[in-house]
Amino acid sequence: MHHAKDLVTLFNRLFKASFCTVLQGDGEEPIYLPADGADVCHRIVFTRDYYASALHEISHWCVAGEARRQLVDYGYWYEPDGRSPEQQRAFEAVEVVPQALEWIFSAAAGVKFRVSADNLNGRGEDTGLFTEQVRAQVGRYLSLGLTGRAALFCQALIDFYSRHKAFQSFEKQMLDIKGCQP
Repeated sequence: MHHAKDLVTLFNRLFKASFCTVLQGDGEEPIYLPADGADVCHRIVFTRDYYASALHEISHWCVAGEARRQLVDYGYWYEPDGRSPEQQRAFEAVEVVPQALEWIFSAAAGVKFRVSADNLNGRGEDTGLFTEQVRAQVGRYLSLGLTGRAALFCQALIDFYSRHKAFQSFEKQMLDIKGCQP
């Protein structure tokens, strides 16, 4: 069984001391909050107790550089659900990399992953291209190897869920798909 509280424990054990960053649930909406006078550590807040939300927010944190980690929500713009086709393309351009990491983290934990266009009330766009872009980024990550915080967290998931062989199968499967090579 997969519980978001396990992700909180794993993440905080890995990164609270070294990056002064904690993961916490129960948010109405996901948000990243840099440390301020009231909070000593940076906070990654995920929606309610949703496992997938936690993995997604961790993915964004793994991508964000030092400067972005000093900004609320890493300084990203966000257009709410109901985006125009142009706004949706801009959203997808910044989401390819974090969603690729989320896919890898999901495989490491043994949970299903679904690419999210996050635009339920928008005009029906074909998400096939976006899905292929995310899949190709997964292939690049697996081919080149994860680094830094992403590598540490991925390995922690593999170890916690005893997914060593299953993750190796996922890697092979993703690298065998045409178009996933760097």
